Amino acid sequence: MYIPAHFAAVPETVQHLLTRPGAANLVTMTPEGLVATLLPFVYDPDAGEFGALQGHLARNNTQWSAPAVGEALAIIQGADAYISPSWYASKAEHGRVVPTWNYTTAHVYGRLVIHDDPAWLDRQVRRLTGVHESGFDHPWDVDDAPERFIAGQLRAIVGVELVITRIEAKAKLSQNRPEADVDGVVAGLIARGQSGAAADVERARRPN
Repeated sequence: MYIPAHFAAVPETVQHLLTRPGAANLVTMTPEGLVATLLPFVYDPDAGEFGALQGHLARNNTQWSAPAVGEALAIIQGADAYISPSWYASKAEHGRVVPTWNYTTAHVYGRLVIHDDPAWLDRQVRRLTGVHESGFDHPWDVDDAPERFIAGQLRAIVGVELVITRIEAKAKLSQNRPEADVDGVVAGLIARGQSGAAADVERARRPN
């Protein structure tokens, strides 16, 4: 990934991308070519030297059974947004401004491990469910469903674990703009209802 120095993600941003509830595109090179699947994951910081992303695929999805050639890649995407030059104070000053796109992303590389193991899958599904249900007033629990039904569902999936070897991360959040332009970006994003993208810009502001 091309990462200019002023857009290099700080460790806190990388940690946020890894630990927030979300999904990633899992990309593998196979003997038949590239294969990709969007899947939710949980981050386990204690697996391997750099942690691991853990999830599952449908058993009928052949990505798990096609041997991965070399490293696998998970692409994690944070908030992203179109940035209008009309939000910049610089537009009124000299007009030398153009549109751009703000985003945060992490390219997580690693060794793909397959877990065709009901016990591992049961733990993974419970942890994944817990992450996403924790904010509900009446969170659903795996044990709310009949045991035989859950056992059947587990037989229909296969676990995947990306044991991380390296991470490339970028946070392109208007760090290269003057403070007045950044103020305009934040206000413009909030006005369009994109509070998450606005908050990312605020966090990335250069120290005064």
